[in-house]
Amino acid sequence: MVGGAISRKLAERDDVELITRTRAELDLTDQAAVHEFMSARRPDAVILAAAKVGGIMANDTYPADFIYENLTLQNNIIHGAHLADVQRLLFLGSSCIYPREADQPMREDSLLTGVLEPTNEPYAIAKIAGIKMCESYNRQYGRDYRSVMPTNLYGPGDNFHPENSHVIPGLIRRFHEAAQSGAAEVVLWGSGTPRREFLHVDDMADASLYVFDMGAADYAGIVPERLSHVNVGTGVDLPILEMAQMVAAVTGFSGEIVLDRSKPDGTMRKLMDVSKLTELGWQAKIELRDGLAQTYQWFLEHQDDFRAV
Repeated sequence: MVGGAISRKLAERDDVELITRTRAELDLTDQAAVHEFMSARRPDAVILAAAKVGGIMANDTYPADFIYENLTLQNNIIHGAHLADVQRLLFLGSSCIYPREADQPMREDSLLTGVLEPTNEPYAIAKIAGIKMCESYNRQYGRDYRSVMPTNLYGPGDNFHPENSHVIPGLIRRFHEAAQSGAAEVVLWGSGTPRREFLHVDDMADASLYVFDMGAADYAGIVPERLSHVNVGTGVDLPILEMAQMVAAVTGFSGEIVLDRSKPDGTMRKLMDVSKLTELGWQAKIELRDGLAQTYQWFLEHQDDFRAV
């Protein structure tokens, strides 16, 4: 989803020759294959948007897969870029890197100040390692490897799997199917009270390239050497139940939303402090309700792709 959005924006520019590979064409967990690709193509810059991602259920069910695949692919790409003498790299992380009890909104310097949320700890540890790897190559080799930490993302190209998706695409599919079948209710995990911040993927792509294109002096003036990441978000959150009600309205579901309080809530609040990004001159543009309507329209146009899943 994120890689696709960034690729679309880069494809619009006439100063970029875009080099991409599908998973079938290049296995990023294969170190030799990644290093061979980097050595052969010698890119001027690398944007690392690839990751194994999922919601609470997926993270809880496949913790070994999440930590192994993410550590392996990011190690291969970051080190492979260095060996190919790539000076500029952008690493995409996640807001789950911050401690479960971090002060809200979460600032960049709260990293490694407390215990992580257990439901996605393996994924978070992999992303923290990616940040520190970028910092380390900057310190030891003078590279310009930057990291952006997005809040919860949604939008066209998302994973709408009924069990392994994030909350917004999962709810879009469930509410859509409930509306189509005339179901009286849809079950929402947890109490509905945790607050979450949501960012449209097109805004994320725009922010990523904004940070990546910024001059080294301007970037370094905001982000110290030993804190090489920047939060990306809207700076606004809302209760999960309120977001679910928006999704229900967008999909035309008029039944009851039932809360299953036996299921985990996860972290009670995850709001990003985006003051650094604001100081750098960037702000999100897409309102949540508009973004949900656009994402649902994309789902409708591609729903045949999801029926077998």
